[in-house]
Amino acid sequence: MHQNGDPGGERPSVPASPSGRIPQWVLDEAAGPAVEPLPWRPVPPPRRRFLRVLRGLAVVLLVPVLLLAAAVLVGPGPWPWAEVALEDASDGALDAPPSAPAPSAAPTAAPDRPTAGVDAAPYPRGFPLWPPAEGGPHEYVSLQGDGVTPVAYDPCRSIHYVMRPDGAPDGGEDVVRSARGRLSEVTGLQFIDVGITDEPSTIDRAIFQPERYGDRWAPVLIAWETEEQNPALAGDTVGQAGSTAVSLGKGPRVFVTGTVSLDAGRMPEILAFRDGEETARAIVLHELGHLVGLGHVDDPEQLMYPEARREVPDFAAGDLTGLAALGRGPCVPEL
Repeated sequence: MHQNGDPGGERPSVPASPSGRIPQWVLDEAAGPAVEPLPWRPVPPPRRRFLRVLRGLAVVLLVPVLLLAAAVLVGPGPWPWAEVALEDASDGALDAPPSAPAPSAAPTAAPDRPTAGVDAAPYPRGFPLWPPAEGGPHEYVSLQGDGVTPVAYDPCRSIHYVMRPDGAPDGGEDVVRSARGRLSEVTGLQFIDVGITDEPSTIDRAIFQPERYGDRWAPVLIAWETEEQNPALAGDTVGQAGSTAVSLGKGPRVFVTGTVSLDAGRMPEILAFRDGEETARAIVLHELGHLVGLGHVDDPEQLMYPEARREVPDFAAGDLTGLAALGRGPCVPEL
């Protein structure tokens, strides 16, 4: 490749990735032609998957399930369930086996879920920013039974999360924390970093793991994974995220945990590019948008467009409008 069509021109000075590869878009940018946007994942978006599960089954959606319709996990890979319907003894939603003892009036832990009310406050722990007056296009991963209200995290509870450090690139964890702070600012949802984990995979993940995390819903898992660990990261896909929602009897569906999977192979290359940290942060913001319930939109001016664009490094008007609604979800202390 030569500058200005001069066969004797010198090769333009361009940044290279740690592996020594120089992506074509970098060469194109140095030479002058227009640069195509760097895709996060193939378009159209990942398939939607929904599943209603009765007591005894945990429901989780992973990133491929990013656009789950009801209770969901938006994470990097298909979870065993997309939605969990828990039995509420007070309304007779499910019939207990004849041999089962009568339910106690006091909150107790069930084999498939934590003790009711763990970490629940009597009021929202934060409040979202006011959405832009002009609004903008936005979509939700899943809606309540009214077909209008989005499924969201309970704002009266903190969202605990853990990170699996293996495979994390230099600066990667800082990018995640910066994006998480921005999401919290926009939605009012409070995130608590509860440390690192050795939990092996974001795929087929149980939403309640008392032996590992105690008597609470499993925290959101953020992990750096290879294509071998998570086949959904093949090709141009560099991130996936999603959440699992549960419902008690006829109550509203509420996200209780989720996963975020980031490409351990390509992220280091992205971080090495010019403005790489900003691009990586935008990718993580996009995936965190999925985590709390945003779906893809067709408007390239929004961050939830399926491809990354340098012109949109942060949430835009439509994204902010959707996130404001997701920060006002119902408080469900009985879960």
